[in-house]
Amino acid sequence: MLKVSVKDKEFQVVQVKEGLQLNGQLFNWDMVELAAGKFHIIKNHRSFTAEVVSADYAQNTFQIKVNNQVIEVAAQDRFDLLLEELGMSGANQQKINEIKAPMPGLMLDILVNVGDQVVKGDKLLILEAMKMENVLKSPGDGTIKKIVASKGNNVEKNEVLIIFE
Repeated sequence: MLKVSVKDKEFQVVQVKEGLQLNGQLFNWDMVELAAGKFHIIKNHRSFTAEVVSADYAQNTFQIKVNNQVIEVAAQDRFDLLLEELGMSGANQQKINEIKAPMPGLMLDILVNVGDQVVKGDKLLILEAMKMENVLKSPGDGTIKKIVASKGNNVEKNEVLIIFE
């Protein structure tokens, strides 16, 4: 089960044999992947185009463009929900000393400078990978000690991009 938040609404999504259930109701749609991260969807005789604009897998947040409107989506899986229920939602996070590239790609932009104070969730970098822009956010509070990445350069998976104090 997933708990998905879009704007101020929350949905429960469950994979069943017949497809997906959204808040207990079978969600009937026809979806075809056109390219990596781009989809064509038909729901209730209406056509939609959807594209994953950015994905932050550490925070389970996504930006999805549906018919040219960007929507912020946050998801929690059953483990996130269990930790939250037990009051341990932050228990799996440790002090992070550096940000590494989650995948190979092109460094499009660096949004912070050495010495900047950042808080968890602040946007730090924009990495283009597989024709998608991925916003890399701060996993915690801290101060930028060193920026290793350079705008316009290619980076490899697990390459250190930013070091915190």
